[in-house]
Amino acid sequence: GGTYPFMFSHDVYVDGLESDSKYVFQYARNIEVHNAKITTKDAFWEVENVTVYDSELNGEYLGWHSRNLRLVNCHITGEQPLCYAHDLILENCTFGEDCDRAFEYSTLNADIKGSITNIKNPMSGRIVADKIGSITIDENIKQPADCVIEERK
Repeated sequence: GGTYPFMFSHDVYVDGLESDSKYVFQYARNIEVHNAKITTKDAFWEVENVTVYDSELNGEYLGWHSRNLRLVNCHITGEQPLCYAHDLILENCTFGEDCDRAFEYSTLNADIKGSITNIKNPMSGRIVADKIGSITIDENIKQPADCVIEERK
């Protein structure tokens, strides 16, 4: 429980964290997380140099305004995940059906196993998934607007 655990933390290694606190790891930097189950709103908000392995991340607005956030073998659920992120990396991650409007204004390299419901206005990079429900590209997309989005064959 609680609010803002690990806020402004740096140089932290965590293994086995289970948290339903609000705003976990906001403004943190140089963090490594393993085997976590985090259920919260705004987790990893405006973090820098964070890697999360083998974890379940549940909640809306995950990873907004992050820099160098890397998610490896993670399962992600919640609305509007991973928006406004810079140099985001996803390796072998899965998404719940409730993940809509993902990656808005983000620069990223994402390898998604399974399906993702909706991708909206990614700025740059590459997204590969087994199945993509829908892609929203509208007049609000930010330049360079050159993200490659494809379904795995």
